[in-house]
Amino acid sequence: MKLCILDDDVLDPAAAPIWGSYAAMFERLLRGVGFEGEVDVFSARHGQYPASFAPYEAVLLTGSRADAFSSEPWVLDLQDCVTDLLAQQKKLIGVCFGHQLVAHCLGAPVGRAAQGWGLGRTTYTWHEPGLFSDLPEQVSLLASHQDQVLALPPGARLLASNAHCPIAAYAIGQQVLCIQAHPEFEPEYSAFLLGKRRQAHGEALYQATLANLPGAHDGPRMARLMLTFMGAA
Repeated sequence: MKLCILDDDVLDPAAAPIWGSYAAMFERLLRGVGFEGEVDVFSARHGQYPASFAPYEAVLLTGSRADAFSSEPWVLDLQDCVTDLLAQQKKLIGVCFGHQLVAHCLGAPVGRAAQGWGLGRTTYTWHEPGLFSDLPEQVSLLASHQDQVLALPPGARLLASNAHCPIAAYAIGQQVLCIQAHPEFEPEYSAFLLGKRRQAHGEALYQATLANLPGAHDGPRMARLMLTFMGAA
């Protein structure tokens, strides 16, 4: 099995020596739950794409500091690419920015959340606990986003939600699986991002979010879900 990761951002210079890239975080996460297939990484932010997506069973779209509805040239190119992949019935996994971009390409509204930033360890209601045997009715993941999908894309079913983020995960058949939060994040990386925006978030929110970061989260469980979706489990 071959997975294509379209990496949609570049890590802060202080973070890159520790965590590498978003694609590297995802590969570590997937390898950690048993993925043994090939992984090819392309920097969509730098206009890098495979000559053909035909060899890949699935394409994973990472997070990004950019807006999925941006008119930046590289985002517009990625929108065109994702629209073509949807038309080809290629399996797509979207996370955070990727989750939003797939929805945008499908015609769903995406924008700033009126509720403000979603930050830190966040618990969601999982609406299909019987879909995969190891998924409970609630999942906790690490979040960092100010944009949200504001309505389900056509044909999508809701997988996860909470009061702050009503559309936290969705799926379309066996082709699309999208998650707003970050299964690939480690608490230390969430703390790094939180510290970068400490002044903007305010001290009270910063301290409360930081205190809630340590401990296990359901990233590995979501990774196993991704493998099942790809047919690699």
